[in-house]
Amino acid sequence: MPERTLQIEVPIDDDGDVATLRGALLAARATELAEMHRRGFRHSYGKDSDSKRETMSDEVRHHGRRLELLDRLLSAIAEASTDGRER
Repeated sequence: MPERTLQIEVPIDDDGDVATLRGALLAARATELAEMHRRGFRHSYGKDSDSKRETMSDEVRHHGRRLELLDRLLSAIAEASTDGRER
């Protein structure tokens, strides 16, 4: 369970804005996922130096964390959209 909660209010004009925002976040998620897989593949291929592999491990963890946060944001948007919290 997270220690803190970040509340964000995003003004929207209509329901289409929610779908557009969700689509933009899904595109960002797909980009992060592709980059994480690319870095992970290069890491597992094992032709680089130890220090470069360590850097790639850090980058894979970083992209994984970004994916986790994007998933949380997408879930929050879905929840807000379905329980009427949109204003």
